[in-house]
Parts: sequence; C-alpha cells; structure tokens
Amino acid sequence: MLYCSTRGGVQGWSFRDVLFSGYAPDGGMFMPETIPLLSPETLRSWRHLSYQQLMCEICSLFIPQHEIPSHHLKDLISQALCKFSIAETVRIVSLKDSLSILELFHGETLAFKDLAMSCTAQFLKYFLHKEKKRATILVGTSGDTGGSAIRSIFGFSDVDIVVVFPRGRITRVQERQMTTSIADNIHVFAADGTSDDIDVPLRKLFADPDLVKRYGLMSLNSVNWARILLQLPHFLFAYLQLCTLQPDADTLPELEVLVPTGGAGNITAGCILKKMGVPLRLVAMVNSNDILHRTVQSGDFSMASDVKQTLAPAIDIQDPYNMERVFWLLSAGDTEMVRCVMEEFQKIHRVALPLTLHKQVCEVLSSGSVSDEGILYSMRRCWQENHYLICPHTAVAVWYHYNRAVTAGVNRCCIATASPAKFQEAVHRAGLTLDLPEEVLALETMKTRYKPLEKSDDWETKLRQHIELIGSVRDRGETFYPK
Repeated sequence: MLYCSTRGGVQGWSFRDVLFSGYAPDGGMFMPETIPLLSPETLRSWRHLSYQQLMCEICSLFIPQHEIPSHHLKDLISQALCKFSIAETVRIVSLKDSLSILELFHGETLAFKDLAMSCTAQFLKYFLHKEKKRATILVGTSGDTGGSAIRSIFGFSDVDIVVVFPRGRITRVQERQMTTSIADNIHVFAADGTSDDIDVPLRKLFADPDLVKRYGLMSLNSVNWARILLQLPHFLFAYLQLCTLQPDADTLPELEVLVPTGGAGNITAGCILKKMGVPLRLVAMVNSNDILHRTVQSGDFSMASDVKQTLAPAIDIQDPYNMERVFWLLSAGDTEMVRCVMEEFQKIHRVALPLTLHKQVCEVLSSGSVSDEGILYSMRRCWQENHYLICPHTAVAVWYHYNRAVTAGVNRCCIATASPAKFQEAVHRAGLTLDLPEEVLALETMKTRYKPLEKSDDWETKLRQHIELIGSVRDRGETFYPK
C-alpha cells in the first residue's frame, strides 16, 4: 500500500511518510493509490468482531506489515483506546421510531475525534521512538480537534504541539480543555478570527518545505490521512451492528448514515468505505454554514461571505477541505480535474463543479442544512420522546431523521460526535438540563496558559517564530516552560 496526492504531483509515499505530513508538497491531500475491496464473505466473517478488532482489521489493509507489524499494530490500538470510559469504546443506542445513534464520544475529551486522534498519536510515538526523532504538530481547530489532539500527545517527550483556536467562537468547555492542558510540550494560541481564517497561515507554513523538514512539522487535523483511515471503523461497526447479513443472500442490505459534517473528514471516511464495497447511503448534514449542502444540491462549491456562529460550533466551517479527497475518489483519481477545481477554489473561493463531477457526487452523497431553530427542535424532541440528551451537532443529523422517512428495507444510523456536556449553552437554550461529569466541572478551577493572536498580528510570522523557538530550545536540551 502506497500513497499519492490528489493533485498528481506525488506518488509512491509510504504510510510512515504520509503520517508525518500535512498537505502533500503539491498542495494536495494524500490518498491510497489503491482502494482495497471487502467481499461480502469478509463482511460476514467480521460481523461479531468488536470495534477495536475491526479497527485492527481495517488498519492492516492500509498499513503494510513491514512498517508496523500486526502484533505491534494491535498493541498500539489497544493502548490508544484503553482510556475510554466504556469497555466497548463505542456503542449504538436504539431509540423510538427506528432512530439508532452511534455514540463516538466516550474518550478523554468527550468527542469522536478522540478515537482517531489517540491511535494516530500512538503511531507517531512508535515511529519516533524507533527512529529516535522529534516532531512538531501544528493544528488549527474549530472546537474539538484541538483538545483531542492535545490530550492524545500530552506529555510526550518527542512531540511538541502548537494548537490555534478561534477565540470566542467555541464553547467554554472546548476552550478550557485546551488552555488548562499545561505541559512543556503543549503550546496553545487563541486567534481573533474564524477557523477558516486560521487555516490560511497554516497552509502557508506547511507549504514551506524547509520549515517542514527542519522541525518535523506535521498535522493532526483530518488533513492527515491517518485521521481519515481511523474513521473508517465508525461506519463499518455501525453497518455490521445494524444490518443482518444473511449467509446465502445475493445482495447485502443498505445502511443510511446521517453524518454531522464540517471539515468533511468523517463523510470522506464513509465514501471510502462505500468504495470498498460496504453498501452505505451517506447523508452529509451541515448547519447554516451550508457550502457542502450547496455543493451536493447544485454543484455550487463556493464560500459564503463569512462563517456564521451557530449552536454547533465544531462544524462552523466554510472550507470543507476534505472534499478534495471526495472529488478525487469519486472521479476515479482525476488529478488534473481536482487540481484545477481546488486551485480555483483557493484563489477565488468559488467554483461551479464540472457537470460530470457533480453527478458523481450526487450518486454517493445526499445532504441537508439545519438552522439553530432546527437544532433546538431536534434536541427537545429527542429528549421528550426518549429521555435521551444529544449535543447540537448530533441534533443536526437527528433533524434529518425527524424530517425524512426511513426508506423501506433500509436501516438508518445517526452519528453522535460529541457529548452534550460540552455544549451547555445549547442544552439550556433548548430548555433542557444536564448533570455535568466531574472532569468537566474540574476545568473551571484549573490554571490556564495560552498566547493571543490579535487581528493586527501577522499570524504566519508569529507561529513560524514560535515553531523555530521550540526547535532551538529542544536542540539545546532545555525545557520550554521552565518552572
């Protein structure tokens, strides 16, 4: 298994090289050169596997034995998932009127990103220890990614992480999960702007090959292929749990999956698994930041004038950057077309998808957009009918369930991306209450540490200088934050 760029300028990269990268050197995103197929017989043989076992099986298809031997891979995944609050790591809850919810939020930061992030961090640790090297992780976040990335490598001696979050545009719990994580390898910046604003200087830093090489600069956003790979088991677990696979049936049953979508990493994983042979109907659900919905409905891949603040802040995104991977996948690897579309989008933030590509997208994806009022409605109704509390992002998916009848013979699953405990304001606005877990209550009394990035600052320069300072301090064998 080797990896290539969606824009055609890079081929033949190893999993290890892709793991330690952000964007590809040609500006594209890494994808496997070949997509393995899962036969119906394989799916039937996997139907009784645990989530952790499925993750091992999927990862073994994309990580060659000579890079991470299977016994090490199994140990690394086990180590990554050992801190989850439930033994099974994830679970499916069955509610009224055929509403099934896949809970992915039982990790340390109460968000689905803990699943992929914790495993990715273990892979990094494995290679860094083996090669006796260091790395510097650079992450922009719209809410949950930053806290999850920080916890996944908290205290690692071989890794520093620089996280940038949009000040005032995420919940207090999300912010304090980052700013109270005080360790010598944690560097947090609060930016006076949106998550899309943050992506601009980060792309420029990753586009500097000298900086990347000198400081081992890499990403833990879903720009990183490993993050996408480790989200494939979400969809596979849901499929095998909710669909009955008859031993002699000629066709496999379908599963419709409703996915709260921001940067489009999760929906990309779903598209890849569908390409691998799992019969999924994928619905990408967004809030009022509806670029992805407009893309599916009319081929209008264009940013709105600004990012709207909604009750579902983790998907307040106007640049769903993983759609580049979807375009590549659905166009059978048409790198020239992908390059032209994405370069135009990055230049003027507005592209009309080629008709053939739009048709290919529509064959795989459906979509919907939900207002704050719709989010609150879904939260209230789910509680009233089930006494089950959902976060506002999960409510974006559940809204579709309440407004679109389930197709006869098709199972349906909503992805629950975060605990409602992270979004207390939305819960209260819905007229509901919740008991906060102890780890959330404790955040209020903990010390914080972060640096501001003001609108007037040159963010690229300030972050570059901080990365260079980290490197010089580590080269001298010193502590970055002396006690």
